[in-house]
Amino acid sequence: MTPARGTASRTQAARDGDATTVSSMLEAIPFPCAAFNRGDGGLAAANRSYRDAFGGLDGHDDRARLLASLSGVDDDSPASPHEVNAPHSNRWYALHWGIAEIAGATLDMLTAVDISARIEALDSHKSRQEKLLFTSRLMSVGEMAATLAHELNQPLAAIVNYLNGSLRLVDQAGGPVQVERALVAARTQAEHAAAVISRVREFVRAREPRRDAHDVAQITGTVVELLRLEAERLQLRIELALAADLPPVHADRVMVEQVLLNLVKNAIEAMREVPAAQRGLRIEGRVNLDGEVEVRVCDRGEGLSEEQGRQLFSPFFTTKSDGLGIGLAICRSIIEYHEGRLFFEPREGGGSVFGFTLPPAEGRG
Repeated sequence: MTPARGTASRTQAARDGDATTVSSMLEAIPFPCAAFNRGDGGLAAANRSYRDAFGGLDGHDDRARLLASLSGVDDDSPASPHEVNAPHSNRWYALHWGIAEIAGATLDMLTAVDISARIEALDSHKSRQEKLLFTSRLMSVGEMAATLAHELNQPLAAIVNYLNGSLRLVDQAGGPVQVERALVAARTQAEHAAAVISRVREFVRAREPRRDAHDVAQITGTVVELLRLEAERLQLRIELALAADLPPVHADRVMVEQVLLNLVKNAIEAMREVPAAQRGLRIEGRVNLDGEVEVRVCDRGEGLSEEQGRQLFSPFFTTKSDGLGIGLAICRSIIEYHEGRLFFEPREGGGSVFGFTLPPAEGRG
């Protein structure tokens, strides 16, 4: 029995010596390298770079566990090259496999080349391309907006003049009060449209917007009045919940009205397929803990998935079949210009909340 034990000890010592030799050889390679036993997939040897990149594994099925821990591996065949992300170090590697015969044993050899810089460069290039595309499309939108503003300006001025003339005739003839109210409302909307077009022309020409002190309740009232008929048609009641002590905000009124109008229209659109009894739109206003004025538009639509929520403010991302995907991106640019932030969160009980913050006017020039 003693000679057998001695032979086994010498065999194990030889294996340990072979592993030490392999480890020493791998340490001379400047990339993460490892050798795996073909039989059980256990880690036979690895250099320090490998352990720093992927962590140390010492046992059965180390190769399978390594591949399972990496992002981007679609099969576990050592013959397949992979570009993977290592969660242990959060870096990208290109995995290269080979086969080596050492002391009569067949080992699967892994070399991992760090390609993080190349991946980051590709991501940066893709981001620049997307920004260039976004800028190009915005320029096209700007050109169209300038053309439309020019073409619509004169008809709107004519409409206002006709309405003023009609009001004078109604006043002279002592016409019904209801007609007079309808004409005044129509003139108000036409004047608002003319103001919006004027601001679009200024925005396209990159002039500095005019920021003054404005009452959030008045801004909200204008938007609600613009969308009142559409809300009534959908049997949707808009509830206002603005704090009584809201301070004036330092903002360009027309630009903020456009942001709020976009959010409310999106909320109405989100509830088109919801049963009428469940439709509910609520506009809230309060001062948050940072001292900013916060406006929130809350709907009872189907809501958004987590993935949609992450991409929501990305240029050209849209959940609408006929949408351009620039509305929320432009809204965010407007709000950030006003030193605020545009945000989204799921609404408790179902639906979505879109909101934005604006600085108070107090202390502003």
